[in-house]
Amino acid sequence: MILVTRINGAVFALNPDLVERADCTPDTVVTLVDGTKYVIAESVPEFIESVRHYRASLIAQASRLEAEPTNTHSSAPPSADDDDAKVLPLHRNGR
Repeated sequence: MILVTRINGAVFALNPDLVERADCTPDTVVTLVDGTKYVIAESVPEFIESVRHYRASLIAQASRLEAEPTNTHSSAPPSADDDDAKVLPLHRNGR
């Protein structure tokens, strides 16, 4: 999520993955994929930089997670039973 500011000064979080476009008319209007529009105080270049920074931070965090060794609690090799999913019966009320 990125923080943006409405024209009235209220700050809110916006999911940049839902942004379809940002227009400068002269205020910045952000249009989401569902058609919702927000008029924000940030300029289009500032908004784009926020989205870039957000996405770069996601990639950096994912790279750090991949570099961390996975913790294994057991030194024994996995058995064939470990790969099987556990199936639990579902009971419906009154049926």
